[in-house]
Amino acid sequence: MEQQNDLQEKTVTTKQIFSGKVIQVQIDEVLLPNGKTSTREIVRHPGAVAVLPLTADGKMIVVRQFRKPLERTIVEIPAGKLEKGEDPLVCAHRELEEETGYQADSMEHLSSFYTSPGFADEILHLYIATGLRPGPARPDEDEFVETMAITLAEAKNLHQQGEIRDAKTVLALFAWENRVLQQRD
Repeated sequence: MEQQNDLQEKTVTTKQIFSGKVIQVQIDEVLLPNGKTSTREIVRHPGAVAVLPLTADGKMIVVRQFRKPLERTIVEIPAGKLEKGEDPLVCAHRELEEETGYQADSMEHLSSFYTSPGFADEILHLYIATGLRPGPARPDEDEFVETMAITLAEAKNLHQQGEIRDAKTVLALFAWENRVLQQRD
């Protein structure tokens, strides 16, 4: 699909508000297609990966983790931030092993998507990992996770109960369910 020039917003000024370890925040003044100006609050993020790890016996490896912005613990697939210049596939293998201890013989790219394009430029690369071999988890020093292996039915139940709520894990859950349905046909 060709990009429509009449919908573009031209940046007039950019003011950096915050620069942290993970994100940067800026406010842009933009010229709208109708000639008026407006402001945009933008979060800059280096990108991330997420992994849908599937065991040979039909389970998904997930982690239970406390998320401070939510003030609660949720169940998620393993994921993490890309280091500067890091290949997403390399990051996917690293994050899977760090968070769960598992190594994968096969890592298949499923999709790449923007997490919140209304205010952030974060792109997330989702992979399916198979041929899993267990090992010791090595989470980051400030990361505390509990690893679980769950069935598709258990995952759907956790989603219905609100324990699986983040977009990457919900998307992975639907992709897994779709994969199971395709294998039955």
